[in-house]
Amino acid sequence: MQEPLLAVAKIDLPRYGLTNMGASSVIIEIRPGTGGDESALFSADLFRMYRNYSLKKGLNCVVLDSNATSIGGFKQIIFEISGENADNFFEHEAGVHRVQRVPKTEKSGRVHTSTVSVAVLKKASEKDVQVNPSDLKIEFFRSSGPGGQNVNKRETAVRIIHLPTGTVVTAQTERGQDANKQYALSILRSKILEEVKRKESQKMQSQRQTQIGSADRSEKIRTYNFPQDRITDHRIKKSWGRIDKILNGDMEPIIKAFAKIDNNT
Repeated sequence: MQEPLLAVAKIDLPRYGLTNMGASSVIIEIRPGTGGDESALFSADLFRMYRNYSLKKGLNCVVLDSNATSIGGFKQIIFEISGENADNFFEHEAGVHRVQRVPKTEKSGRVHTSTVSVAVLKKASEKDVQVNPSDLKIEFFRSSGPGGQNVNKRETAVRIIHLPTGTVVTAQTERGQDANKQYALSILRSKILEEVKRKESQKMQSQRQTQIGSADRSEKIRTYNFPQDRITDHRIKKSWGRIDKILNGDMEPIIKAFAKIDNNT
């Protein structure tokens, strides 16, 4: 039985799973696209899917920043997954995920199409990306809960602006400024590293092409069709049934399908 979507936004977000020292890490950012409240609710569905799959694999999941809606969705959620093979498990999740279903708020029973954007970033260490403190503008503010209301009396949430690139990141899940600052810096370094990698790949004329494409965020990589109980990945032209089971964390069929292709390329 799936947990209520509202519970996803109200549970104690920061940590799940087991610590696996010395293993790989990725930072995943989920943002609603088209579809309003339904898109925000599906963002919570995807977060639950990734979190539950991480738990099954004994990985560690730490929420770095989130902005929940009053009905149980997310306007944004950023989290880190670390442990053995974490980067391999989630490397093909980047892109636009499309959902087709009847929203709970739809009285006429009409199927709506919504989208959610997923970014998967390799976690960058201080050795990977050195950020000059003078290039940063750091602001503190009160963290907010569902609906936008302030949930802390102290200004513990952190916003960091990287002046050379204009990149803005926030973190507000922890109760202390220093912890949130470290989370925000981790997100910032990873975003800068991703941008560097993107620019480098654009310059490479002979970049290797694979069957799964570039996994760019602008591509609609996967469709979750609830009326037909079918998930289709458009990059590898493969479909799976039992949407509810997969969204509850049973991603193994999808992960194995991409692993097979990776091993054959």
